[in-house]
Amino acid sequence: MNLSTSGIDEVIPADSWSTTKRDGTVKIRMGTKGNQADKPVTLITVFKKTSERAPNHLALAVKRDSIWKKWTYKQYYADVCAAAKSFIKLGLEAYHGVGILGFNSPEWLISDLGCIFAGGFATGIYATNTPEAVEYVAKHSEANVLVVENNQQLQKILKVWPNLPCLRAVVQYTGEVAERKDNVYSWEEFMKVGKDVTDQQLQERINLARPNKCCTLIYTSGTTGDPKGVMLSHDNMVWTASAFAKAFGLRYEEEVIVSYLPLSHVAAQMVDLTFPVSFGASVYFARPDALKGSLLGTLQEVRPTGFFGVPRVWEKFYEGIKIKARSSGALKKKIGMWAKGVGLKGSHAMMNKQSMPFGWGLANTLVFKKAKTALGLDRCRFFMSGAAPIMKETLEFFYSLNMQLHEVYGMSESTGPHTVGCNEDFKICSVGHNFPGSETKLANPDEDGNGEICMWGRHVFMGYLNAPEKNNEIFDEENWLKTGDLGKHDAQGFLFITGRIKELIITAGGENIAPVPMEDAVKEALPCINNCMLIGDKRKFLSMILCLKVNVDADTAEPSNNLTTDCKEWCKSIGSEATTVEDIIDKKDAVVLKAIQDGIDRANAKSVSRAAKVQKWSIIPRDFSIPGGELGPTLKLRRPVVTKMYKKTIDAFYTEAEEK
Repeated sequence: MNLSTSGIDEVIPADSWSTTKRDGTVKIRMGTKGNQADKPVTLITVFKKTSERAPNHLALAVKRDSIWKKWTYKQYYADVCAAAKSFIKLGLEAYHGVGILGFNSPEWLISDLGCIFAGGFATGIYATNTPEAVEYVAKHSEANVLVVENNQQLQKILKVWPNLPCLRAVVQYTGEVAERKDNVYSWEEFMKVGKDVTDQQLQERINLARPNKCCTLIYTSGTTGDPKGVMLSHDNMVWTASAFAKAFGLRYEEEVIVSYLPLSHVAAQMVDLTFPVSFGASVYFARPDALKGSLLGTLQEVRPTGFFGVPRVWEKFYEGIKIKARSSGALKKKIGMWAKGVGLKGSHAMMNKQSMPFGWGLANTLVFKKAKTALGLDRCRFFMSGAAPIMKETLEFFYSLNMQLHEVYGMSESTGPHTVGCNEDFKICSVGHNFPGSETKLANPDEDGNGEICMWGRHVFMGYLNAPEKNNEIFDEENWLKTGDLGKHDAQGFLFITGRIKELIITAGGENIAPVPMEDAVKEALPCINNCMLIGDKRKFLSMILCLKVNVDADTAEPSNNLTTDCKEWCKSIGSEATTVEDIIDKKDAVVLKAIQDGIDRANAKSVSRAAKVQKWSIIPRDFSIPGGELGPTLKLRRPVVTKMYKKTIDAFYTEAEEK
């Protein structure tokens, strides 16, 4: 297929840094030096060049019926063009959405890029969304086509289709269509439906693309209200991928990725789609039950060269290694403890650019290499964590195994990353330095240097679709992107996140308290706690809701009443025989309750003032979860939801105090 990208990399003149219009253009935040001055290009151009430069290199692989089905870059590009023609045939209009709802797969990425080639907006939708939440995104993006994984997701669409006037067709990309209706297609049918669309018709849609026009919509998780449609331009995505590659030294045609995090999230969009098509990386897809236990097996088989995980994934690895270590013999345990001590010292030596400690080589041979191999990460050159804060204890554990876990900080509105630690330049608990070409300013800093983090660079998004009021709120008077996060720089310029403005608790006494540091301190002091939430806005003192670690149903993600093995062992270590949440709450297990109070006291000892100490707490019967509504699709805590759900418990803290 001889499609041309001639002319589509020309920037359309624009007079504003942002827009809310679906066919709008923006000024590109270019500089005069380094990668800030790189020539803007479209994602279409980048993908076409890769398909020509590495036509026979492995692009995509997914295991079906125990066999890896594979696509080369030549096949990948051809399928994207075929999908683009089919979208045009099914009625996709320029600047309208194609919503994609389901677990990661080659078809997901082919739909995404096919939509962009056809002049539409690729729009990921979280697979955990309710029918009503799916309806909101589909309606807001004016989706003409929805691509769904299976019958379960199809049923959500069928329920709300009458409310979606722009929707013309639905495509199911795995299995047979169980419920045959007009304009519902299987993947095989979909890929053939556009065969009569000419190359010239597709070329006309491709010609609409420009570096400073929108190609992708990322919908925020709606933690504090309705999701917002984040408009990302071609330049946002291509430039960010290139800048991030420079930070980590990505190698063309050498990188191997495992795709498992939701592709509706900006992190997975960049890691699994934009980086690979820019640098000829091979993407292997994990199984849909990856986060329920199968991810480890995929990692061991694929052995990726880099790995990005949200904190919960790293915590699960940590817990698994701890459980396995308990069954080791005394000598093996002793060697492991010694090696981890050396590993932590060595990681800190790297961090401070000092010489490695005595025994490093031996520890690497006896323990570190084996630990990486057991996780399938023996070929990894970079280990990353992002999308939420990670605890220091988890970082230090992986540091002790010679896995320097680097935190990435950013947001959907910055096309993912803004600052990052890397192997040559990192500091524990910091989110690193600006990645190449980006800039940070701290607005309105206090006496300790804490200010609102504001961003500038070519990764800063175009604007919120159809939301001028929200757009005006997110940019300051100089057009810097306001994050709502508080941070400060240390003497070496490393950025530390210190809180979130909207989450700040202002007590009745006027004290400003960031909840996350105290919540982390409690979880560090109490290994039995999985989630907790600090309360105290406009109150006389701080209180806290606690959730114990419990087993979770692998299929529904519903938390159970049964304590995890880790939690039961902790109970046993303090003299309790509790095995369920019920045992502790209903039977008022005095041993556990005292141990928890002791842990709260240890966390309080780290507080900066009396007003920042937790004075009352309560264990709730059920852990926070996505199905329960307390957590969003990216596992972010929905504080307003929790406050409303547990209003009775919270009010009781303060009623009791007043009565006394």
